[in-house]
Amino acid sequence: MHSHSEFETPPPGCPAHADGMRTSLYGPEFAADPHGFYERLRQHGPVAPVELAPGVEAELVTDYATALHVLQNPDTFARDSRRWRALNEGRVPLDSPVLPMMMYRPNCMFSDGADHLKLRQAVTDSFARLDMHRVSRHVDRVAAYLIDQFGFRGKADLISDYAQVLPLLVFNDLFGCPAELGDRLISAISNLFDGVDVERANEAMAGALFELVTLKRTSPGEDITSWLMQHPSQLSDEEMVHQLALLIGAGTEPVQNIIGNALRLLLSDEQFADGQQGAGVLVEDAINEVLWNSPPIANYATHYPVHDVEVAGTKLAAGTPVLISFAAANADPTLSASRQTFSKRAHLAWGAGTHACPAKDPALLISIRAIEKLLNTLPDVELGVPAETLTWRPGPFHRALIALPARFTPVRHARPEAGPAGGGHRPGEQPSQQPKGRSQKGSWWSGFLNWWRV
Repeated sequence: MHSHSEFETPPPGCPAHADGMRTSLYGPEFAADPHGFYERLRQHGPVAPVELAPGVEAELVTDYATALHVLQNPDTFARDSRRWRALNEGRVPLDSPVLPMMMYRPNCMFSDGADHLKLRQAVTDSFARLDMHRVSRHVDRVAAYLIDQFGFRGKADLISDYAQVLPLLVFNDLFGCPAELGDRLISAISNLFDGVDVERANEAMAGALFELVTLKRTSPGEDITSWLMQHPSQLSDEEMVHQLALLIGAGTEPVQNIIGNALRLLLSDEQFADGQQGAGVLVEDAINEVLWNSPPIANYATHYPVHDVEVAGTKLAAGTPVLISFAAANADPTLSASRQTFSKRAHLAWGAGTHACPAKDPALLISIRAIEKLLNTLPDVELGVPAETLTWRPGPFHRALIALPARFTPVRHARPEAGPAGGGHRPGEQPSQQPKGRSQKGSWWSGFLNWWRV
């Protein structure tokens, strides 16, 4: 072991080494080549100084073993962002675009200890009650509805027309949303994702969720909202709203990115493109590839050391945001030899430890079914632009395409075989024209319900 005085220059990871050397994880350069950035960040050691947005500093873990160490030690690395020292000292811009993803909320993601256990148990037990066959059937219906909206055109943007809307519609059903509430929720969440009038969108989402909770207090159903409410944890209305906001946000953004990133691979990578027709195994392989190499949430799981601590040679001050780079950890060069033989569960795309994703199974099921349904309905679908011209949404947290233009032979309207009560559709019957395109997302849920119940 060297003593500190033996180094002529500060070793990688020392605070002195990081001064003025923060790497920006925002902007088109990072979005275009994140793995190039992770490679350079590794020169700092397993933990590197980054800037998440102008004036928002953090440390990023790029090493697989160090990531597991942080994720699996909640006593040292807390998730409650009220510990964030720079924010508490007024050194973080309050209008920063990353604050909505980092600010404290009383939900299981931002809680520790007994609070976390109580909220997490309610969420885990509620998801355990899901009937996966019902989820599958609903994904199939939603996929058929969405393809019905663009199939006759022979072209679509598979992000805004499909991947972005499908999980929202599926989760609306799982959470038991009536038509008008569901429309408001989708509109608010879409605006939050797109950064459109974020403050108003946040208020609109909270308002819709409060109404949903009030409704379920008097009229419970077979849905996650009702099960959460009936859980022995006895969540208050406020706790209910915050859990639902977390579950809908955390359930839709990653799933949309898995679907989009896997479709990109299936339509452009020779390894997958040749065998499209044999969908099943290929779709799961493509998703596994995405979870390893383009995880839908690339850098997140913000932790705050509860006291000054040294990790892998890097000193971390109490209250410093420490993010896990799931993308960089999965690509850790020390894993390369054994990586291909790893089980599908070895990647960190779902997190690890006490805060690992509680909805991994439904998320995977929704992604697989959505992609299979699209490939089976549009068997000759292909990219509408060269793969290398596709661009990625800027931002430090996600790995998400801006658009995925595709073309295919136009298809006739795909009507459901039968409605929920067994009522079918007459052969040749034309569906009512539903709103199309992003600008009218506010009526997607009622549109789907009308389509399905005709």
